[in-house]
Amino acid sequence: MRTRAAAGAAMPATTKKLRCAVYTRKSTDEGLDKEFNTLDAQREACEAYVASQRAEGWVLVRDRCDDGGFSGGTLERPALKRMLADIEQGLIDVIVVYKIDRLSRSLMDFAKLVETFEAHRVTFVSVTQSFNTTTSMGRLTLNILLSFAQFEREVIGERIRDKVAASKARGMWMGGKVPLGYDVANRKLVVNEAEAARVRRVFELFAETGSGIEAVARLRAEGATSKAGRPLDKGDVYKLLNNRTYSGEVQHKGQVYKGEHEAIVPRDLWDRAHAILRVSPRARAAQNRQHAPALLKGLIFGVDGRALSPTHCMKNGRLYRYYVAQRVLKGDAPGDDIVRRVSAAEIEGAVIAQVLGLLRQPEIVVGTWLAVRKEAPAITEGEVRSVLHRLDPLWDELFPAEQARIVRALVERVVIAPEGAEIRMRVAGLAGLVRDLGAMAPEALKAV
Repeated sequence: MRTRAAAGAAMPATTKKLRCAVYTRKSTDEGLDKEFNTLDAQREACEAYVASQRAEGWVLVRDRCDDGGFSGGTLERPALKRMLADIEQGLIDVIVVYKIDRLSRSLMDFAKLVETFEAHRVTFVSVTQSFNTTTSMGRLTLNILLSFAQFEREVIGERIRDKVAASKARGMWMGGKVPLGYDVANRKLVVNEAEAARVRRVFELFAETGSGIEAVARLRAEGATSKAGRPLDKGDVYKLLNNRTYSGEVQHKGQVYKGEHEAIVPRDLWDRAHAILRVSPRARAAQNRQHAPALLKGLIFGVDGRALSPTHCMKNGRLYRYYVAQRVLKGDAPGDDIVRRVSAAEIEGAVIAQVLGLLRQPEIVVGTWLAVRKEAPAITEGEVRSVLHRLDPLWDELFPAEQARIVRALVERVVIAPEGAEIRMRVAGLAGLVRDLGAMAPEALKAV
């Protein structure tokens, strides 16, 4: 901060010069674009006070310390920080404000400021409140005024919270980020039909699949995007599903009120989606897995080249699944080189173990990275490794359709023989797998 004295009448040579900094603040930025605003009015009064004390050696430093749009309940204000830095460098002798609450509305914060002032022998003056901080009575007066300033700030905060609560109870939209599916007109939410169809599609896919990841995969295939034009991810889907705005309601502190805006999602669709949400993802995956098609259907064969077909039976209320040779199903007598049937759980477990083990091999990670880099040059080997390694702990929570898609991308053929199973992998499918897992991957991979 420059400390050149403002131009004016010369002061007596025996008078000590006191460098004065004027500080102004306004809590909101409303009206600051006017030619003469609140900050200008505060500064004009402070500069007039400094000019009245010229005989005492007071001179005005030329740099302005104005904080427009900053609350007095915090010290995180750029002009205030700049002024404090100048105080610590010994460039200021007197701080001049219009009222003490311009400097701070918090008693604790103001105590910190006063400590800084006293440590650097800086005095503090309010042009509308006469007191001297160098005396005990002046400090008492200051603390009383600050207590009332803090009380006023807290009362204002309570009034604002009460107003928001009362407005939301009437179903009014109180501002904030405009949700996908709506626009704002006259401070009210109005339906954006193009986006509303996208929102309903999210609910429909989730109600159909019971899976956020599966819904994301379908939405991305359809080109669905957020309001900002970014492809929807799993987090976006769950935020949409839990946003009561879409049911025509307003939520505030656990209470739900009927909103003034039009609902986008029909009540029956909302209820179906939320009935699924109330079940944990792991439990939902387990429920769906019991009724899912066989994981290796169309991929598992006998040594005779004929496919093994999935089948199951119930025993003592428990489901047992198998893959059975076609010759057995047709009643033909199988030869010694034909496996009659194999436990679905055992063979599927072996295939999954080999798939997940393959994803951890360094040469596979490097090969996948080189393949993906053709479409996403900025992606790193570490980011690809992170996606591939992340699949292992997530596997059990994936829905059958998701598991089947991954297996079909990586497994070319499973051949069952009396001496064991031969699993032939499709390594070329790994690049596509990294793209498919984008919804589950870190932010760095969502552009893949």
